Amino acid sequence: MTDRRPLALLLALAGLMYPLMILWLLPHAGVRALAMAGLGLLLARAVITRRFLQNGLFALPIIILLLAGQDELGLRLYPVLGNLMMLVMFAGSLMGPMPLVERLARISEPDLPEAGIRYTRNVTRVWAGFFALNTLAALATAVWADLPTWTLYNGAISYLLTAALFTGEWIVRQYVRRSHTA
Repeated sequence: MTDRRPLALLLALAGLMYPLMILWLLPHAGVRALAMAGLGLLLARAVITRRFLQNGLFALPIIILLLAGQDELGLRLYPVLGNLMMLVMFAGSLMGPMPLVERLARISEPDLPEAGIRYTRNVTRVWAGFFALNTLAALATAVWADLPTWTLYNGAISYLLTAALFTGEWIVRQYVRRSHTA
């Protein structure tokens, strides 16, 4: 069996660069060609990850908008749907016995103390809230902003906000760990 990781990494990078690619390529390639290329990338991701239903559901709103003649809006929805998927992952995990952040924490610390379990549940809530707000911001820029503003938010600002939250949570976690072990 072939190693799919390099191709998966390339597709993930394309997903991160998506807003910039749309800004740069839209004037040259046109909306329909980019939409078809984007759907092709989603199909490739579905094949590589073997998550056909998830990727199909992701592509469905884009396909509907393309068929309805709302081509550019269909292109702009990609970050909205990506944030929505992250929101569903984090918020949905809160309904089960082990939230997503706890599952990730247990990889390096299988015997997580009760305080750690409470902390990871709260961090999962914070991430769910973040992705809810980011979904709304991405949707607002998709519907009402011009293309450069949409690109700036979805191709830079949202990534900086994500990095800031990730870094801030790491700093808080170090403080919380020290206060519980002292």
